[in-house]
Amino acid sequence: MRIVFRLGFGFCLAAFAIGTVAAAPRPQAHIVDGIVAHIEDDIITLSELRELAAYQQLFDGRSQSNEELRSELIEQWVVNNEAITARFPLPAQTEVDRELAHVENSFPNAAYQQRLAAVGLTSEALRRIITRQIYLARYLDYKFRSSIQVDDAAIASYYRDHLIPELQAKGQQAPPLADVSGQIRELLIERGVNDRAAAWFEETKSRLRIELEPMDTLSISTPGDKP
Repeated sequence: MRIVFRLGFGFCLAAFAIGTVAAAPRPQAHIVDGIVAHIEDDIITLSELRELAAYQQLFDGRSQSNEELRSELIEQWVVNNEAITARFPLPAQTEVDRELAHVENSFPNAAYQQRLAAVGLTSEALRRIITRQIYLARYLDYKFRSSIQVDDAAIASYYRDHLIPELQAKGQQAPPLADVSGQIRELLIERGVNDRAAAWFEETKSRLRIELEPMDTLSISTPGDKP
């Protein structure tokens, strides 16, 4: 399982119930979408899997395997479903605008639009995905953060056993503990949230009716895939 929210504290869904986007079949029409999983009375579509793959390629230059992508979409469904049921608020559009600007500014000059086209993402799709990222990351933070306790001993242990050796390996001097204790505390809280979320996913999925469809006959490649 991969819980890597790129926004907020570092797993990707506008608050919407995942449903089919394929039109009703017509005679001699090409298949434009497919179903990769059924969850309760809902579905995850091939187009959603492709979109997530393209999003990962935009940032990482590569995407997970199809099985990993499907697993992540199922986990996103779990979070999204509970967040909607809890009437968790959507992120403000101004916040989405800031994140989009940050993404665009991370690419030099005209490379942003070129990279979007290369992986097969539109600006509208990216905005939808980023909105979803913020929404789900914030809900998991809301759900689990208050239960994570990080004491001074844990901060000192991380500083001594991880931060100092990592910086020394790079030939850098570690700053005083007092200067980085707040950052270390936040990092450890985020790890705790991810650990709690991972356990919650596994427990929740075991209670859901999930049916996986074979994907070997579906065309899942995206424009950003390398031959």
